[in-house]
Amino acid sequence: MASRTRTRTYDAAKIRAAVTAQFGHITAAVRELTPEQLGRGTGLGDWTVADLAAHIAWIADSLASGLARPPAAVPELTAVEWPSATASLAGKIAEAAKETLEGGPLPGLYEHAGVRMAEALAANPGSRVLDLWIGDMTLADFLVTRTVELVVHTDDLGRAAGVDIPIERQALAACTRLLADALALKAPGGSVEVRIPPFAVVQCIEGPRHTRGTPPNVVETDPLTWIRLATGRTDWATAVEDAQVRASGERADLAALLPVMS
Repeated sequence: MASRTRTRTYDAAKIRAAVTAQFGHITAAVRELTPEQLGRGTGLGDWTVADLAAHIAWIADSLASGLARPPAAVPELTAVEWPSATASLAGKIAEAAKETLEGGPLPGLYEHAGVRMAEALAANPGSRVLDLWIGDMTLADFLVTRTVELVVHTDDLGRAAGVDIPIERQALAACTRLLADALALKAPGGSVEVRIPPFAVVQCIEGPRHTRGTPPNVVETDPLTWIRLATGRTDWATAVEDAQVRASGERADLAALLPVMS
C-alpha cells in the first residue's frame, strides 16, 4: 500500500535528464577499463568490477523492459518507500541481471541498454504506472530511484576500478534527498535534525520536537558520505571517527537506523 505521508516532489524532466546523463558517464568510463581493472573485487559480495558494470547495464535495460510491458493500474509503492523494499528482492534482481547479461561483452551490453532506455523514455514522455517486481510504481517515482542506483554504483565502480567518474549534480541531489527522506520515514519524529548540505535537511526520531533556534540534536555530513552510510558502504562509527560526520546531542546517533537501504 502506498504511504500516506507527505513526499518530496521532483522535477520530472530534470530527473530524466540526470538518469540519461549519469548512465552516459558510466558508459564512457566502462569503455576505458582494462582487463586488470575489470577483474578487481568491488567489496559487494563476490562481484568483480566486470560483474558490477554488467549489473549497471542491466539497470538501464530493465527500465526499458518495464516500459515495454503493459502499464499497471495503480501505484503500490512510492519512491520514498522503495529503499526499504529493496532488501527482499536483492537476490532475485542479481540473478535476473546475471541471466540477462552473462557472457556478453560490456561495450555491446552498454550500447544495447543505452539505446533501449533512450527509445523507451522518448516513447513515454509522460507518466504511467510500471508493473514491477518490487511493487507497481509511477514512472516518475521509479526514475528517482534510478538516480539512487546509478549514483551509488558510480561510486562503487569508481572506487573499485580506481577511476574518477563524474556524478551529475541533479542525480546526486535526488539520490541524497530520497535516502534522507527514507530515514525520516523509517524513524519518524522531530528530535534529531539531519543536515546534508546543500541538498537535504530532515527531522527524525521520536522525542521532543525542535521548533526554533539551534536544534539540540544535529547530524551533519556531506552527500557522498551520507549515501555510503545509507547504503551500508561505510559504517557510522568509522564515519564519525574519520570526522566525515559531525554529531551533537545525546540523541544524535544514527547507528541503529543505518543502513536505510541494503
